[in-house]
Amino acid sequence: MATADRLPRIFDDVTRLLAEHWPDYAEFLVTEREEVVASATMFVHRLVGMARWDITELSGASLHPADQLGEQPLFEEIGRAQWQQGRELTSLLSAYQIGARVAWHHVAAVALDVGVPSDVFASLAEAVFIFVDQLSSASARGYVLEQSEAAVARERLRDELGSMLLSDRSDSAAIRAAAARVDWPVPREAAVILVEPDHPVGGALLARLNHSCLHVRRERMTCAIIPDPDGPQRRQRLATALHGADAVVGHAVPLEDLPASMRVAEVALELRRSGVLADDPVFVDEHLDSIIVHRDPRLLNTFRTQCLAPLADLGPVTRQRLCETLASWLRHLGDRRAVAEELHIHPQTVRYRLSQLRELFGDTLDDPDNRRRLTLALAWGFPEPSS
Repeated sequence: MATADRLPRIFDDVTRLLAEHWPDYAEFLVTEREEVVASATMFVHRLVGMARWDITELSGASLHPADQLGEQPLFEEIGRAQWQQGRELTSLLSAYQIGARVAWHHVAAVALDVGVPSDVFASLAEAVFIFVDQLSSASARGYVLEQSEAAVARERLRDELGSMLLSDRSDSAAIRAAAARVDWPVPREAAVILVEPDHPVGGALLARLNHSCLHVRRERMTCAIIPDPDGPQRRQRLATALHGADAVVGHAVPLEDLPASMRVAEVALELRRSGVLADDPVFVDEHLDSIIVHRDPRLLNTFRTQCLAPLADLGPVTRQRLCETLASWLRHLGDRRAVAEELHIHPQTVRYRLSQLRELFGDTLDDPDNRRRLTLALAWGFPEPSS
């Protein structure tokens, strides 16, 4: 009986062996039996031809059985399909080995029946396993290529989703569709994390965050979007993970408000650069007052100049001392003893300075609205004498 005539029995044996551990492959052999038998017949005829080669030629670089059969593209596609279907490559290669063992069992039986010479028999065995090895390599290559291409495509889609979330032009339906394409669960709230692009460790620490974080490319900063940052223990974990990155963590907002939250976080990053904010990391919601006050430096300078106008004509040393005294007096609600203790000066000196301030400001020091304005003007340090 020729090997080609045994093909139905070969497929029955392979199907039976695959059914226990790889039922999907066994089902494929059943449903696509006619096409698989046709391909196998070509393989058998090619195998017989290959067996006529000298064994040294067969193992040399000049002979590539799978290339000559034109099967490599097909088996690369099988490897790609294996990745697309979420299956392990090892299971596919194991199935190949089962097929190879069964095929060789039948090929060897026929070879012995017809009295194939020993050197041709050895050549035939070598041909079978070289062929299967090359087909396995083709499938492995297809699997890895598909895996790499899928990873690149997934990252591109994640980048697009991140950009959409920070754009005022994207609606919720588009965002949900984009999130579904990358299996990103749409959170109730999210926040941005900003790090200086040239920070020696910031980018690396940001890259280690959970994969649920989306990384977004920005020219002047490294940015990530983190879902549900106010979850249980999330802030403490973030503080630990980002320590040393000099990062800014925006306040948690619904997704539609994320662009506005991003702008506030950018202001906080600028304030960190200038030294107004110094936490590591900076959590925006803990410094909203500083951000509001310093968001527009020119407006702040104008406000301070207006509030502290009575001190404008004083010398720099006197002006500095009176600003310190006024700020302490406002903080301690007029308690002169507390002012003296804070500034390490005699209570009589406090009394003298307050007398100077009353001469300069008059009754406005007793006006609650003016006290509030003065507190705001002096709370984050004192303006330079030139202002």
